[in-house]
Amino acid sequence: MIRINLLPHREEKRKKRQSEFYAMLGLAGTVAALIVILVGFGIGNKISSQEQRNNFIKAENAKLDIQIKEISMLKQEIEGLKARQQAVEDLQGDRNQPVYLMDELVKQTPEGIYLRAFKQDGQRVVMNGYAQSNERVSEFLRNLSNNSSWLNLPELVEIRSANLGQGKDAKKVFEFTINVGIKRPRDKESDSPANTGASPAQP
Repeated sequence: MIRINLLPHREEKRKKRQSEFYAMLGLAGTVAALIVILVGFGIGNKISSQEQRNNFIKAENAKLDIQIKEISMLKQEIEGLKARQQAVEDLQGDRNQPVYLMDELVKQTPEGIYLRAFKQDGQRVVMNGYAQSNERVSEFLRNLSNNSSWLNLPELVEIRSANLGQGKDAKKVFEFTINVGIKRPRDKESDSPANTGASPAQP
C-alpha cells in the first residue's frame, strides 16, 4: 500500500532553514559587534594612554623651559657679577698706572729725547716731546716696543722739524707725537711665561 504524506513538510523545512539562517546571521552580527566594541575599546585605551604620555611630556618640557630660562638668567647674573668684579679690579689696578708709566718712561727714554707733555686716555697714552734726531725717536720707539714690560704697541703719530729757542740760541730739533698702550696688571700677568706656556730662556 502506498502512503502519501499530505503535510506541507517542504515549507516547514524551508522555514526552519530560514530561522536557522537568521539565527546564525544574528549571532554573527552580535559577535562582529562585540569584536568591534572590544577593538574600539582597546584603541581608545591606547589613545588615552598615549595622550597621557603626551601630556606628561608637554608638562616636563614646560618645566625644562622654565629651568632653562632660570639657568640663562643665572648665567647673565654671573656674567654681570664677573664684569663688575673685573671693573673693580681694573680700577684698583689702574690707580698705580701713573707710577708704572713714569717709571717706564724714565727707563726707556734715551738720551737726546725731551718729553714735554703726555696725556692718558683709557689704556693709551699720547706723548709729545722733542728729539735731537730721527734716530733718537726710532730708538725710543724700539725701547717702548721691545724693552718695556708695561708699555706696548707704540705708534708714531707725527714728527716734524722745529726750532727750539730764539735768535742765536735757537736749535733745530724734531717735535714728535707718540701714542703708546699701557697694560693693566692682569694683562701683564697674562703675558708672563707661566701663563703663555713659554719656557724661560736657558743661559
